[in-house]
Amino acid sequence: MNNVGKWAEQLAKAVADRIAIPRLSAESPELDLETAYRVQRELRAAAGPLAGRKLGVTSRAKQAQVGVSSPVHGYLAAADAVDLGEPLDTAPLIQPRCEPEIVFLLGRELAGPHVTAADVLAASRGVAVGIEVLDSRYTDYEFTMPDVVADNTSAGRYVVGPPVDPSGFDLRLVGVLLEKNGKVAATASGAAVLGHPAAAVAWLVRRLWTEGEGLRAGEIVLSGGLTAAVPVAPKDVVVASIDRLGSVELACR
Repeated sequence: MNNVGKWAEQLAKAVADRIAIPRLSAESPELDLETAYRVQRELRAAAGPLAGRKLGVTSRAKQAQVGVSSPVHGYLAAADAVDLGEPLDTAPLIQPRCEPEIVFLLGRELAGPHVTAADVLAASRGVAVGIEVLDSRYTDYEFTMPDVVADNTSAGRYVVGPPVDPSGFDLRLVGVLLEKNGKVAATASGAAVLGHPAAAVAWLVRRLWTEGEGLRAGEIVLSGGLTAAVPVAPKDVVVASIDRLGSVELACR
């Protein structure tokens, strides 16, 4: 088995066993971003139907902190969706954390090397508030950027609220509130994601173009975490609220 297959198998086993593993780069410092995306594609091929894509490291401050100049991306397995009102089952997860997201729902296909934020807004049939449940397969969430890309950017579960029309207000200026067990955990604005969440999706489309892919009508895109993620456990309740988009509540069991 080549290294890509070996690394994909190690990550898949961590999910199946529900046990965190040391980061891949600890034993394999040769792991780079392009190879990591190959590992991710191996995992994606075995993930079943896809619901869309997700972005990570979309904060300029975070990019500077970890020494990268652009976001990273992963995929959303349809089987990982949590329906509105459905509790999050934490038992299959290793170390779940929740963060608020602005979610784009594509009304038509979007692909090409010069896609802009305006193109993304025009192609979207709506935007929604969402909660992404991160679940790194690495011990204590310790990883390099290639590690996290190989691990599908720590994708775990996700819940998406009803879509609303994004015209008539500026997604950069919407206020974001993350609550855990009735207490404020974090606040932000839509501009926390690359200055504008649609700009993050535009980056994704341009990146996918270099890989011979694009976004399809009906897919959703999680545009990136708006605040730091909070750890969750059974009996916790997390609520994400975004001005003009509404709120989503996620109870954990």
